[in-house]
Amino acid sequence: MTWHILGAGSLGSLWAARLARAELPVRLILRDRARLKAYEAAGGLTLVEQGQARQYAIPAVLPSTSGPISRLLVACKAYDAEAAVQPLLPYLAPGAELVLLQNGLGSQDAVSLRLPHARCVLASSTEGAFREADFRVVFAGHGFTWLGDPRQPAAPDWLADLERAGIPHGWTPDILSRLWRKLALNCAINPLTVLHDCRNGGLANHPAEVSVLCAELAELLQHCGQPDAAERLHEEVLRVIQATAANYSSMYQDVANGRRTEISYLLGHACATAARHRLKLPHLESLHTRLRAYLEQRGLPVT
Repeated sequence: MTWHILGAGSLGSLWAARLARAELPVRLILRDRARLKAYEAAGGLTLVEQGQARQYAIPAVLPSTSGPISRLLVACKAYDAEAAVQPLLPYLAPGAELVLLQNGLGSQDAVSLRLPHARCVLASSTEGAFREADFRVVFAGHGFTWLGDPRQPAAPDWLADLERAGIPHGWTPDILSRLWRKLALNCAINPLTVLHDCRNGGLANHPAEVSVLCAELAELLQHCGQPDAAERLHEEVLRVIQATAANYSSMYQDVANGRRTEISYLLGHACATAARHRLKLPHLESLHTRLRAYLEQRGLPVT
């Protein structure tokens, strides 16, 4: 069965290239004719791995010419996911399955609500990749992708495709715990790297700020019924800071390149959830306010 890939950014391209390399049928869905023309001029997707570049001439289509879609990887940014899926609704086959590979929380629910008859599998990935140029992606760090479906715990048969493509993955009946954990890690690290203008490792110079944020995030996770996600959060945040010390966070890179951030699906979602639970988290709320002001000063969206 064909894998349709919506979102030819870093992770979408990384998945597409590995699936194509494993000789599995893949189609890219590009948003408009200009993007399609640029892709055709590039001659395909290029994946750079361990300094070696290889191009994959993966077929690409527009939403209106995508044909029946049975399996769709949604790999666009969280703020684009709902709108990007909308034009594909008439082309989804009965029983279609979607893999939602977005940062943070909130966008998954928005997409799922539009697709009551499709299966939405949620994904949380620690793989590292970045776009070196249009349709040219560098595989920057091996990681792992957790997948799960809160409404249907049985694993799908297409996991065999991921095995064949060499995409490290696992199926979990508790994917929400994984997504909350990653959201908390991102909230504790990404905004601070932006505000302190530093690589991840630079946060070692702000231990008190990191500690108090972790304490509030752990409290939030407990109130959300996610005690496993809260366990030893501070320890893991410190470990990630150390392990990725030389890296710039994704939010830092977005701001540095004048791109919209996923603030609404990270800090925004955390603060909105705390408000629903009538939970006072002053340091988290202050961080959200400071980051919004910082983005506003630079003419970037604050949602």
